[in-house]
Amino acid sequence: MKLADIWKGALMHEMAMMIRKQFGEGDAIRDAGLTTPDDIERFDDIAYGEEPYWQMLDVYRPKGTADDAGLPVIVSIHGGGWVYGDKDRYQWYCMNLAQRGFVVVNFTYRLAPEFQFPASMEDTCAAFQWTVDNIAKYGGDADHIFAVGDSAGGHMLGLLCNMCTNPAYAAKFDFAPPAGFVPTAAAFNCAAFHIEVNDDPEDLTSALMADYLPNGGDANEIDMVNVVPHVTDAFPPSYIMTSDGDFLHDAAEPMAKLLRELGVCHELHVYGGIGEQLGHVFHCNIKSEDARRCNDDECRFFKRFL
Repeated sequence: MKLADIWKGALMHEMAMMIRKQFGEGDAIRDAGLTTPDDIERFDDIAYGEEPYWQMLDVYRPKGTADDAGLPVIVSIHGGGWVYGDKDRYQWYCMNLAQRGFVVVNFTYRLAPEFQFPASMEDTCAAFQWTVDNIAKYGGDADHIFAVGDSAGGHMLGLLCNMCTNPAYAAKFDFAPPAGFVPTAAAFNCAAFHIEVNDDPEDLTSALMADYLPNGGDANEIDMVNVVPHVTDAFPPSYIMTSDGDFLHDAAEPMAKLLRELGVCHELHVYGGIGEQLGHVFHCNIKSEDARRCNDDECRFFKRFL
């Protein structure tokens, strides 16, 4: 290996570590003081695979619903640039969704650079398999499983939906989502749908892909991690959300346009703040009125399909 390659690899990993530090500090400030709501029952640290820590999930449901015929389910795929995040960081957002009448599955998946693509997608498929097989034990309706994903998690949700609805795309992987499963509907929050790599040292996506993809982003890898080329008219009903201050704002309209052309049921919403712009993944800040409005809208969209 050339010295230049070693130096480049060190810079890539440095980017991942920087994101973990910066995102972690910001999320800690955002979530300070939050506690488990009194009306939520939680089941923590359930293994959905054999990897300790990584392949673990939590389930949240409204209290007093254990004997119900079955509440609709939401599975959340967390964001974090493919290098950051876990279920603990997303517990507050997911419990907030559960308060709207859902059983919510919140899972951790393997991150780059320690685990490269497609490890995170293999974990995602395994978490959905666990949900299909087990969610009835927690009062969930396995016939109505919705999904949310933000940023990198929204990107992964797009890939999962393609695996569920496009057999040619699914055949590119040596693992699979649950047989016959398609999310009842999906919500893409400030999501990445189109991936490109270049040599620009200032391009964040290219730096992250260098950590995420084993070959740094060769033609085959870029094909596999791009959502748009593999979308078919069997794609699930979709709620696409962005905001006026989202750095992935421009990704939303092309995806909505494609779904429109294919005749896929969808809604596109661009949220704006009062007096200031709403940033990337603003919906995770459950203390804010803007997040409440967005999360209410998404859950109302899901309930159209019950």
